[in-house]
Amino acid sequence: MVQPPQRSPLVNIGQPDRKQASIERLRTISRLLDNAISIPGTDYGVGIDPLLGLLPVGGDLISSIFSAYMVVEAARLGLPRESLIRMVTNLILDTLAGTVPVLGDLFDVAWKANARNMELIESHMQSPLSSQKADKWFVFLLLTGLGLMVVGAATLTITIIALVLNMLGHLF
Repeated sequence: MVQPPQRSPLVNIGQPDRKQASIERLRTISRLLDNAISIPGTDYGVGIDPLLGLLPVGGDLISSIFSAYMVVEAARLGLPRESLIRMVTNLILDTLAGTVPVLGDLFDVAWKANARNMELIESHMQSPLSSQKADKWFVFLLLTGLGLMVVGAATLTITIIALVLNMLGHLF
């Protein structure tokens, strides 16, 4: 009786399936954050990102965690440094605009940073560039910078809210 060949533990069996599952997961997150609800009569959708942004500090933090996860997964999928930098730049613009109450949420409706990032991921997966894959330290530093930006934006939001409440307190 012929035995099937032994598979080496070093061979990554099913990697395309894992990549596809990861891409599907990222599409779901992107859709949920930026296009979950279709606006009737239009081709435009709105996600929960602007709605989360209405919750001071915590909402933007939750949204940023999901967005950062997308960057980590993009790095795991082999996106080059240039693409990861563009992804984080999209998130930084989103985070900075989000510090302005209400106007930042309107910006979220139009900017759709996660949908933009998903386009970068899909573009790379359709025709991978010959660029070098980003190393773990680069991704760590990129995410640390993004984390510091989120903390700074949260601090700025809290400061703005405190100033507005203080001004309202003096009026009444």
